[in-house]
Amino acid sequence: MAGSPKVLAFAGSAREGSYNKQLVQVAARAAEAAGASVTYVDLRDYPMPIFNEDDEKAHGLPEAARTFRELMKASDAFLIASPEYNASISGLLKNVIDWASRPVEGEAPLECFTGKTCALLSASPGRLGGIRALPEVQRILSGIGVNVLARTYSLAAASEAFDDSGDLKDAQTKSLVEGVAKNLVERTRAVAR
Repeated sequence: MAGSPKVLAFAGSAREGSYNKQLVQVAARAAEAAGASVTYVDLRDYPMPIFNEDDEKAHGLPEAARTFRELMKASDAFLIASPEYNASISGLLKNVIDWASRPVEGEAPLECFTGKTCALLSASPGRLGGIRALPEVQRILSGIGVNVLARTYSLAAASEAFDDSGDLKDAQTKSLVEGVAKNLVERTRAVAR
């Protein structure tokens, strides 16, 4: 990394108009403003079957998983917005992590995760803002070698938080979200020194 960290930004939701997609895009713009090179992707564009070792043995890594892993490998950091489903993370996000963590011949184990830096966000129409999902995401990613930053943000009442252009209405909320993104860029640069 030569000064401009490469950040992969995505949300663990497939829903059109997802609050988490909107939130991570706000943060992605802030990371770009802080000097990062950001790639935002929608997981809907990387459809993967539910992870099953029998399928993997029979058919190998799905093409979408290979493509997504390459994006991860090319990145220095991840900016992830996780919805909360039943006090945990979405099946979609867990499935993507499971496929990306599979061993690939010629690569070190967990190559697309190890040593990467990650910032987490969440959004929910409820009062807790999806905050119960974040410790789960942190535990999973930390367990496979990702440096997950302590600074996070959970957006409550997300159904009222965004304007028609997808930006946050409240200036203080926007500043907090941008702070998470800027911290990610700063910490990723610091790790690279």
